[in-house]
Amino acid sequence: MHRSFFVFILLTALVISCKEEATLPKPKGVLRLEYPNPKVASYEDACPYTFEYNGLAQVKKDKGCNLTLEYPSMKGSIFLTYKPVEDNLKQLMIDADKLSYEHAAKADNIVPQVFENPEDKVYGVFFTVTGNAASQTQFYVTDSINHFVTGSAYFKVKPNYDSILPAAHYLQRDIRHIMETLRWNTPQ
Repeated sequence: MHRSFFVFILLTALVISCKEEATLPKPKGVLRLEYPNPKVASYEDACPYTFEYNGLAQVKKDKGCNLTLEYPSMKGSIFLTYKPVEDNLKQLMIDADKLSYEHAAKADNIVPQVFENPEDKVYGVFFTVTGNAASQTQFYVTDSINHFVTGSAYFKVKPNYDSILPAAHYLQRDIRHIMETLRWNTPQ
């Protein structure tokens, strides 16, 4: 009896284990990256411009009135460069456009958007770059008479557009806020 019971259990186990397993599709998964809400801070210095920025960024002043806003958790930075307008506005604008379109070799698309704030005399262009370019955002603003500021966002990683897209969008919002709040310091 023991032997027939043992054979029955063994055959049952073999029959059950020999079932063909159905292949199940993997559910779609999307990486969810969440970044903290910006904390508004003001940049005011001896430079001829002021603006609001994300207080989560670390501001580092470079030579003259050039700044770097560093985002260590994203391994990204926003670089701001100031140049006075000295009968060279056209050349400054050409250089800024050229810098943005240097990414065309790796970019899928570059979309310029005109920015105007006539009340505060701030005019410029915001460039959105898609694809595996080194920078996903470039911009410049000017008052057309005295001041010219260019800016760009870069990451300290190899450009892989799909991977850095959430961080790129976060920095794009910060750059738009900088453009919208930038004011020129007028001499007293």
